[in-house]
Amino acid sequence: MIVAGLHKVNDWCWRVEPADGMHVPAIFYADEALLAAMDDKVFEQLTNVARLPGIVGAAYAMPDAHWGYGFPIGGVGAFDAAAGGVISVGGVGFDISCGVRLLRTNLTRKDIEAHQRALADALFEAIPAGLGSTGAIALAGADMDAMLADGAGWAVAQGWGEPADLERIEDRGRMAGASPGLVSDEAKRRQRKETGTLGSGNHYLEVQQVAELYDRELAKAFELTKRQAVVSIHCGSRGLGHQIGTDFLRAMAVAAPRQGFRPPDRELACAPIASELGRSYLGAMRAATNCALANRQILTALTRETFSRVFPGAQLDLLYDVSHNTCREETHTVDGVDRTLFVHRKGATRALGPGSPALPDRLRPYGQPVLVGGSMGVGSYVLAGAATAEAASFGSACHGAGRAMSRHAALKLYSGRKVQDDLATRGILVRSPSTRGIAEEAPGAYKDLHRIAEVTEKAGLARRVAHLEPLVCIKG
Repeated sequence: MIVAGLHKVNDWCWRVEPADGMHVPAIFYADEALLAAMDDKVFEQLTNVARLPGIVGAAYAMPDAHWGYGFPIGGVGAFDAAAGGVISVGGVGFDISCGVRLLRTNLTRKDIEAHQRALADALFEAIPAGLGSTGAIALAGADMDAMLADGAGWAVAQGWGEPADLERIEDRGRMAGASPGLVSDEAKRRQRKETGTLGSGNHYLEVQQVAELYDRELAKAFELTKRQAVVSIHCGSRGLGHQIGTDFLRAMAVAAPRQGFRPPDRELACAPIASELGRSYLGAMRAATNCALANRQILTALTRETFSRVFPGAQLDLLYDVSHNTCREETHTVDGVDRTLFVHRKGATRALGPGSPALPDRLRPYGQPVLVGGSMGVGSYVLAGAATAEAASFGSACHGAGRAMSRHAALKLYSGRKVQDDLATRGILVRSPSTRGIAEEAPGAYKDLHRIAEVTEKAGLARRVAHLEPLVCIKG
């Protein structure tokens, strides 16, 4: 991205003043290196978001931002329904409620290494992964609707996990306001045997070790210790979420002439939040969010069962589960006034600061765990929401490493088998049904996760707690 056209607020923040139909500024959180590495398309997409009706405050790009569909991935925008605000499929993404959950174990890196190959093989056998992957659970009719209405709560009631898990999931595992009846038959058909599956692309289940602690007080509060083994699960709403996005993108494009507003980009097709179409998309999107929460809950249960076979007596407790492709109805203070806003986070993680009433009692004094997924070779980060994030970004932070090149470009540069072999020499075992998928997700295809985490902290969005290094990776 060309830096010259941006006003430098400080070393971690860049601003574009409203012009040419922009209602609010566009703000980029990045240092010069990360900003220069962003696609030029990110500038165009974020300034277009700032042109949407009813947007409040600013349009924000997180440090990991890159080109996406509609919004940039790593884009945040908050809209006021009372001021004609809109909701956009391109501001949520097609993998609705894609997110990460982190499980703490009572094992160490040394324990894992003693049975690493057996664990990798057992997890690969137990976790359905890959493009079009299906599992043993088949849902239809009332059972499908119950899952879409109740999310992780439904999964726990079916025996997939423990009631205590729900305390550590956003919204206690169930987004209110879901309308399963507004989800198309085709979306439900696609989901019929995909509940409890990992999917493909950048989704993964990773066994990791806590490699470095940045804030020992926060690490103690999150019950993380150095060399402790943990498990990260990254996936979303599978085919159901994608179909909902496709269905409503088409409906919003058809309805656009009647709305009297032409979006600056066809990928930003939208509907007024207060309209029938806007409310319908919200209901279906919330159902897809519950689908993703149920999906991660079932994968957690399968992971626990697998660990118990390889490591009798193993305990896997949930630290937190947070989505990063959502639109949430939230209350935020703007110019001293509390306003109800619909916050789109597309490849961005909610980052509640200390004292938030939405957090469980044991986490409330410290802020929300912000789970930042990385690549197979670099690992992940655990951050904690900062008190300054509310004013800086409507309580939002980064979500991952961010792609440095397209999947097509990665396929030209990397061999999946070689990536797998190279990682094995570093002690990282990768299991995947597709060497093509491994090549597309090669570590070199992603940005510098360490720099992204550091800039996120320096920009006041979230505080670094721990860096997690991979030991076993199950890739879709």
